[in-house]
Amino acid sequence: MNDWPEGWSDDNRGSNRYGRGSAGEQPESARSMPHVQRRPAPQQHPAPPRQRPIPQQPGGYDNGGPQYDSGYNTGQVYGGGNAGGGDGHGGGPGDGGRAQGRPAPDWRRRIKIGALSLVVVVLGVSIGTYFWADSKLKREVDLSKVIERPEGGDGTNYLIVGSDSREGMTAEDKKKLHTGGPKDQGRTDSMMILHDGSNGPTLISLPRDSNVEIPSFKGSDSGKLYPGRGRFTKLNAAYAMDGPELLVRTVEFNTGLRIDHYCEIGFGGFAKIVDAIGGVELDIPKAFKDKKSGADFQAGKQTLNGEQSLAFVRTRYAFAQADLARTKNQQKFLAALASQTATPSTILNPFKLYPTMGAGLDTLVVDKDMSLWSLSQMFFAMKGVTGGEGKSMNMPVAGFRNGNVLWDEAKKKQLVEQLKNDEKVTVTEN
Repeated sequence: MNDWPEGWSDDNRGSNRYGRGSAGEQPESARSMPHVQRRPAPQQHPAPPRQRPIPQQPGGYDNGGPQYDSGYNTGQVYGGGNAGGGDGHGGGPGDGGRAQGRPAPDWRRRIKIGALSLVVVVLGVSIGTYFWADSKLKREVDLSKVIERPEGGDGTNYLIVGSDSREGMTAEDKKKLHTGGPKDQGRTDSMMILHDGSNGPTLISLPRDSNVEIPSFKGSDSGKLYPGRGRFTKLNAAYAMDGPELLVRTVEFNTGLRIDHYCEIGFGGFAKIVDAIGGVELDIPKAFKDKKSGADFQAGKQTLNGEQSLAFVRTRYAFAQADLARTKNQQKFLAALASQTATPSTILNPFKLYPTMGAGLDTLVVDKDMSLWSLSQMFFAMKGVTGGEGKSMNMPVAGFRNGNVLWDEAKKKQLVEQLKNDEKVTVTEN
C-alpha cells in the first residue's frame, strides 16, 4: 500500500523539494541526490584589543535600535592571551588570575613605603616624648644669681643634690618612708659633684657635715648682697639658709670648681622612680639595721623597692664612719639605679618608660639652662661611673672638728686641678 499523498511516489517525492515542478518522471540515472551544505568550522583568531561591532543587517532594521545578533561566532576568543586556558573573566592559570592589562604589584616599592611610614611614626613619637618630658622639668634654679664664680674648665660639672624635702608626700607616705618632720625640712641629705669628661666620669661625694665657709652672696629672692663673715658651718646649712643658689655659691667658693648644672630630687620622687622600674638590685656585703631610717637588710644580693632604697641611702647611724659610709652607699646605689634604668627593657617598653620618666621628672628641680639632653648626658655619665671607665670617691678628708668633716686641702686642690683640665683622676680619698 502506498502511504504517500495522491500523485506522489517514491520516485518523484523529492522533485518539488528542489524546484523542478512536475515535468514528469525522470530516469533513475538523472535523479539528483539531496545536497546538504556544511558550514565551515570557525577559525580561531587572536583576540582583537576591542570587540568589533556587528554590522547592521540589511532588510530595513531600525538604525537606532539594538544591533541584531545572529548568534554566529565572530572569531573573537574571550579570556585570550592565555595559552593555558581561562576562566571567562580575564584571568587564568597563565597569568595568576590577574585581570587583563593590570600590572604586577611592586613589592619593593611597598616595602619602602612601609619602612618610611614606620620611621615617620617612630620619629613623631620620639619628638613628642622629648617635648613632653622637657616640659615637665622644673627649672627653678637661677645660676645667674650666683656671684664671683670661678673660671670654667674642660668637661661638664653637675651638682647632684638629694634633699629631705617632703613636698607632695602625705602623712601616710612620711610614716611609711620613715621621713617624719615637717612638710619641707629645707636640708640636703646628699651632695655630689659629677664630672663628665674625656677621661670618663668621676663622682665625688661632699659629706653633708663638711666644714665649709659661707661666702658673700646675693639673696635668691631679695637680690640683697650679704657679706661673707668668715663663719664656718656644715655644708648642708647653706641650702637651709638660701636654697640652691647659695649652696652652689658655697661649693664653688670652697672648691674653686665651677658648677655647670644643678639637679635636685626629694624623698618622695626618689622612691617613686625606684618603684617605677621595678626595684634596684644591690649586693649588700654586710647586714645592718637602723631604726631612724627604717633600714633592716641582710647580706647578699637583693632587689630593693622604693621604701627600702630610701632607707638604704639615708642610713648613717648604723656605721662607724657615719656620714662617710653613707656617701659610699649613695654612690653605689645611684650608679646601680642609672645602670638598671638605662636598659632596653625600660627604654623600649612604653609601659615602663613613661611611668619612670613621669615619676622622676615630676620631682626633679634643675637649673634654668638644663635641657633634657643635658639631663640625659648626666644620667648616662652616672651609669658610666661603675662601667669600668669611671671613678667614685669622697672628697679627701683630713679629720674632724666638733663633728664637722675637715677636707684635705692639698688633695682637694690637686683633685680640682685634674678635673678642671679634664685629666685622669689619680687622687685618692685616703
